[in-house]
Amino acid sequence: MNPHKALMKQNYPLRFLIPAGAMLVVFFIVPTVMNFVFAFTDWSAFKNTIDFNGIDNFVTLFQDGTLLRDIRTTLIYAVCIAIFQNTFGLLLAVLLEEDTRLNRFARVMFFIPVIMSALAVGYIWQAVLKTDGALDQMLSALVGHHVTTGLLGNTTWAIVVISAIQGWKWMGLAMLIFLAGLKTIDADVIEAARIDGANAHQLFWTIKFPLLAPAFTFNVATSLLGSLNGFDMVQAMTKGGPGGSTEILNIFVWRTFGQGLYSQSTTMSMILFILVALIALPVIYFLRRRERNIF
Repeated sequence: MNPHKALMKQNYPLRFLIPAGAMLVVFFIVPTVMNFVFAFTDWSAFKNTIDFNGIDNFVTLFQDGTLLRDIRTTLIYAVCIAIFQNTFGLLLAVLLEEDTRLNRFARVMFFIPVIMSALAVGYIWQAVLKTDGALDQMLSALVGHHVTTGLLGNTTWAIVVISAIQGWKWMGLAMLIFLAGLKTIDADVIEAARIDGANAHQLFWTIKFPLLAPAFTFNVATSLLGSLNGFDMVQAMTKGGPGGSTEILNIFVWRTFGQGLYSQSTTMSMILFILVALIALPVIYFLRRRERNIF
């Protein structure tokens, strides 16, 4: 046996994995398997028995039309968050790249929303943006007459506004990841580019931006896939309204489960699981291939 492998096996025996493996089985694998099983039953609060009913739950949900609408809303929500979060984060990383005292202070300030409760952030912004909320009152005082923005009451723009706020909340994390990527770039490469006459714009787009590929892989994957499982921000700000225009899948699952339709809510959870998997695999594959092409 390879001496290094033998030493690793001696210092880190496989039995050390048992506690983490047990928790993984109990809190992830078993619930996921049971979720798949209950998706094909008629489990509800209105029956004393649970019987298999095949694909009736899937047929009912797709015929209703609400599920397809919520899938579309969830995809829009996830893509918008990925765009906002990574755009804001990259801009901050570039602006705060130098290690000055002011920049370090600014980094801390921009990271504070990351550690705040998403529900708390959602309720604060809901109080600001709601009709006759803080924003409307400030604008009314500024222009001298009553102003109503109605951002959260607009069926077209409400989901974009919530996505922008979610992106704002998490941009501090994206900023730190991009900053870490910028710090790993060899100073000799930057100096050589400057000697060759590259200006700041050329330096960023031809040197720094391509070398940030690993940071982009992490940030895009986590923001996109994490927002597909979103719930708290939308629940705090609009509860899925107006008119269901901001109802993402987890809001639909929560609402359906609260109505006692347990099998339908597990069916939607299964659909969300499949949707995340179908998006995650090609996104991560594409981003990793992009990394390999660069490096």
